[in-house]
Amino acid sequence: MTARYLHKLLRYRAWADQLTYDAVAALPEGAAEAVRATIFGNMLRTLSHTYVVDDIFQAHLQGRQHGYTSRNTPEPLVLDELWRRQQAMNDWYLGYAEALSPAQAVEEVTFQFIGGGEGRMSREEMILHVVNHATYHRGFVADMFYQVPAKPPATDLPVFLRDVPQP
Repeated sequence: MTARYLHKLLRYRAWADQLTYDAVAALPEGAAEAVRATIFGNMLRTLSHTYVVDDIFQAHLQGRQHGYTSRNTPEPLVLDELWRRQQAMNDWYLGYAEALSPAQAVEEVTFQFIGGGEGRMSREEMILHVVNHATYHRGFVADMFYQVPAKPPATDLPVFLRDVPQP
């Protein structure tokens, strides 16, 4: 995978997150925290899970302990705080990917899964994972929009490629 491609995927992810967080913020008060028929219980906890996994994989990439014992925050964060943290995380991944040499990108990193067991992925595979993982869970959030009822934003990769000028 080229650095250019990783960067494009991470720019797509940041763009899609922006649309999603803006749309969640525009929902009626309480809609993001309302109990829904979904694995994490509501929109806010789903977005929080995505952030936590990003943070965990950031720690793996940096070779440090992350301190999490589960794949979500113990207590929900308010949407504004979660969005601030997610933006900083997205910026970190963009900078990290830009600085990776081709040799570093394919270097494998060993880590421990929260649920137990050892994992091993290349740095570029970890980056692909956080992009893919966020896309997967934005789909859950989009589904919850229909339960509000409200229309979710279109965050598909082809829409990004159409609407956002590419370098």
